Parts: sequence; structure tokens; C-alpha cells
Amino acid sequence: MLGHKVQSILDERGGWELLLHKYEEIAAYNTNNHLPLLWRFYSAHRKTLFSLVRSLSILSTSADESVIDALKFVLDNEQKRGKYLPFEIPLDFLSHNWRTLVIKEVEGTKVLVRQQLEICILSYLATELKTGDACVVGSESYADFREQLLTLSECEPMIESYCHQLGFPSNPEDFVEYLRSCLTQVAIEVDKICADGKQITINQDGEPVLKRLASPDIPKEVEQLEEKIRSLMPERSVLDILCNVEHWLNWTRHFGPVSGSEPKFHSCAQRYIFTTFGYGCNLGPNQTARHSRGVVTSHMISYTNRRHFSTSKIEAAIRDIINAFNRFSLPSIWGTGKKAAADGSKFEIYENNLHSEYHIRYGGYGGIAYHHVSDKYIALFTHFITCGVWEAVYILDGLLKNLSDIQPDTLYADTQGQSAPVFAISYLLGIKLMPRIRNWKDCIFLRPSADATYKYIDPLFKGVVNWNLIKTHWHDMMRVVLSIKAGKVMPSTLLRKLGSYSKKNRLTLAFQELGKVVRTMFLLEYISNVRMRQEINAITNIVEKYHHFLDWVFFGKDGAITENDPIEQEKRFKYLDLVASAVILQNTVDMSRFDSDINGTR
Repeated sequence: MLGHKVQSILDERGGWELLLHKYEEIAAYNTNNHLPLLWRFYSAHRKTLFSLVRSLSILSTSADESVIDALKFVLDNEQKRGKYLPFEIPLDFLSHNWRTLVIKEVEGTKVLVRQQLEICILSYLATELKTGDACVVGSESYADFREQLLTLSECEPMIESYCHQLGFPSNPEDFVEYLRSCLTQVAIEVDKICADGKQITINQDGEPVLKRLASPDIPKEVEQLEEKIRSLMPERSVLDILCNVEHWLNWTRHFGPVSGSEPKFHSCAQRYIFTTFGYGCNLGPNQTARHSRGVVTSHMISYTNRRHFSTSKIEAAIRDIINAFNRFSLPSIWGTGKKAAADGSKFEIYENNLHSEYHIRYGGYGGIAYHHVSDKYIALFTHFITCGVWEAVYILDGLLKNLSDIQPDTLYADTQGQSAPVFAISYLLGIKLMPRIRNWKDCIFLRPSADATYKYIDPLFKGVVNWNLIKTHWHDMMRVVLSIKAGKVMPSTLLRKLGSYSKKNRLTLAFQELGKVVRTMFLLEYISNVRMRQEINAITNIVEKYHHFLDWVFFGKDGAITENDPIEQEKRFKYLDLVASAVILQNTVDMSRFDSDINGTR
């Protein structure tokens, strides 16, 4: 009788299974294991996920096929409704938290909890696709990246000349010794520099503390020069600037029908300028037509954008402007062109589209325009990426896709612009990466050998370099780098894989180890060289100022992207860079014209 009453009470509140799920969720909040909370998010999408997995051809990229075998087992038991499944597959790869949820003992026999097993295997599958330990046949983003690389036989004749060009030894043994010697020498020199306590001190807790950089005073002459330039600069509208730059460079020649035929309408340059102005300032076709005084209609502008403009065509026009800008002598005073800074800026996008994600730091939904800006104060390339992506994945793509006359070999960034694999690949590509790392004390400093000790900076080191790992996979790493140089694969494709920890992929571990060595040398120089820190701050501030400048150019609709098509979204940022580059060129021309006036010679 008592059992029936208890059962009726439970049934009124959803049954004992719902009560058990709620209990497990409450219990999970008091532990470090969030996994029991996943079922209620997964159950509504179970059918869709199974249909998706069945429609894809998923393979393992290594000899270890344990996750793929477990996935087949789960698919074979999709229609089962029982709570448990027989323990018939090896699950040695499960973590402790998953093992406690998936494997139970019932009446002395080990069984698998069906619901938890499904979530577990699909989670491991997602991780393996991310790390490259599994691939999808016919996919672009989740293909087996090794098939995109040059073969070892193709790489062998190229290695010696490539290494000679960068000043590296051309065999793994000598390369490791060269790198070990560099790390040893840098550590010894920095230990001597830091001994006086002027650059860095070690507090009572053994933590390093850098001396704060003093803000330089702005000389009165600089303020007077700035005021003089402002007084001489003529006031122009954005449309006037676009027309002037068109007169000088004929940048609208890059646009036209996709077929390559001649445009079928008159005054092509005029319509292309209005289209660039409308989308580059984010006005859109309707507002642009309203301000054109009947010269163009909104339909003409939107039609021209869809049929005559593409990302590659806009990039070609931007390249013309950058090359013309670089021919002036004034930009060479601002910078050498051998340095560039990379950073992202958030733009608001409607929530209901594939690229929009919530940005935790800035708040709100949007996307990231990731800019590479030269130390000459002009943008070289822009990527449109989602908010959840670690920006370092795309930091090298911008340099390789930049085809202008300004070719930097030193790249500055903030914390998001670095990781151990990025340091490794940039080093092997001959690119000097110099990021401003926020929590640099959390990075792992590696000793060149276990017996290497230092009088002052010894507390910084947390491990020893695994030179054998680097030496063993040196040829594989060179194969990756030579494939990047040959254009077979983009760095971002590899960094998405290399940036994820994988116990199976030894190449990933080798890149991470090499990156830690390079990052250790960089950080040792960073903490001991105040001028280097000042330079990093100065050049990373260039891209911050460029972002503020874009806020002024992209004034329409409060800077929000109202287009949901990913292709059109990326075109918006290319339009924006085109207008911004035109304004920069016009300002450079004006300042060059009255340069002699400022110097009092005319």
C-alpha cells in the first residue's frame, strides 16, 4: 500500500526517472563534473545528430580506431530503448569522469548506460574531428589535412635551399643543436641583465614582476605640428575622396560582370563609386540612393553589388591603393613596412545567422573583423571570423594572402594573437612573432637541459625541452611549412588542428614543443628589454587606432551589419577597407603637398 502511494506521488511529478535526472543535475553542481547536465540539452537533438553522423563518411586518421568503433556500436544500438547496453567494446580512451557515468555494475555484471554512452561517444567524436584525429571524406574543414600536404619526396629537394634562406641547419640533428644553443645563450644573457633588478624583480612568492613602463611625454613641438597639419588639411567628403582616387588610379577597372564581359550600363565608374560609398560606409542601397539626388536608384546599387563586385575584386582595388600609398616618401617616415600588427574588432550582427556569436568580453552578438595593419598605418588584409574563434588561428593567413608591395616579416599582436603552435609555424616560416601577452607569467618557460640553472631567473622555468620529440618530427614539420609556402594549405587550416591537444597526434605535440622553445626565447627577451616592450605597445596601438578610424568611416546603421549572407558580410568589411584605404591615401597626398609649407620653405 505504501509503495503505491509513493509511486503515485512520483507519477504526479513526472516519474522516478525525471526525479533521478534532477537529482544527478543537483549533485553535479556540487562537483567538478558537468557531464551529468548534458542529457537534457542533447535529447531534443538526438535524432538529428544520428541522421547527421549516418550521412557522413567518418574515418580515423591514425591506427587508433577506438572512437570510430565505439561510434559504430552506438549507431547499431540507436533503436534500443533499454537503460543499459552490453559492455562489448573497448573504452580505454574514456576519462575518469566519463567512465563513472558510462560504466555501471548491475547484478555483478558491467554494463553501459545507453544515454550517457551516446553523449560520451559523440563528444569524443567532435573532439577528434577538431584535433584532426578523425576526418570526414569529401569535407573541406574536416578533411584529412595530410592529404593536402606535399609528399616527402617533393619536399626533400626543397629543404636545403629553404633552410639556407632562413639561416637554419638543413637536418634535424643540427637544427636541434642550433636551437638549443640559441635558447642557452639567450637565457644566460638575460640572467646577467636581470641580475641588477632594474628590468624584473622576483617577489616573496617567487613570482616575477616587471617594471612598469613610463608613459613618454609628448613634446610641445609635436603638438604644434599636429595643430599645423590640422589647419592645413582641406575638408573633403568621402565621395570626393573616392572620385579623386579613381582619377589617380582607375581602381574601378577591377569591377564588372562575373562573366568578364563589358558592363551593359553607362557611367560605370560613377555607379561603382556610389556602390562602394554606400556599402563601405554601411548606408545600404536605400540611403545611398536618397543622397545621390536621383543619380542612382537603390535597385541599381544592390544589383551592381550582387553582379559586379566580389571579395577578390575589392581586394584587387585595395591593393592598387596600398601600392600607390607605398610609393610616397611620407609613409616611410611613419614606418618601415617590415612590421605589422594584427587585432580584431567586433561588429554587431543580427543574432539569427550562422556567423553571429555572443562575445563574452564585449557583450552582444556579432562577428570579428581581423585586421593586419602595417606600421605605415594602412590595413593590408582583413578576415571576417566568428567571435568564438581564437584569433591566432588566422594571424598568419593575413600575411600570406597579402599581395601588396608592403611585405612585413615581423608581426605584433595581443594575447589572442599567439599560441605555441603559432610561434612554431611563424618561426619556421621566417616570421618574427612579437605578441603582447597579458598573463605572460602563466606561460611555460622551458630549460635547454635539466642541469641548466640560473642565478636570478631560475624560478621562471617550469620544465625541460623534449629535444627528441622535435628532432623525430623535424621532417614532418618541414613538410607542413613547405606545403604552406607552396600554397597547398593555409596556416589556419593546420592551426585549427594543431591548437587542440591530442594524445594521438605526435606532430601536434612536436609543434607545441617547438613553439614553447621559441616562445621562451621571446619572453626572456621581452622581460629584459624595455625598448622591445615599448615597441610592442606602440605598434599594437596602431591597429587600435585603426579600429577607431573605422568607427568613423562605418557610420551607417550605428555600425551594425544587417546582412545575413556570410559572403555579403565579408564583402562589407572589404568595402570598408577600400573606403578607409582611399581616405588614408587622400590624406597622405594632402600632407605630402604641404610638407614644404610646414617646414617653412615655401
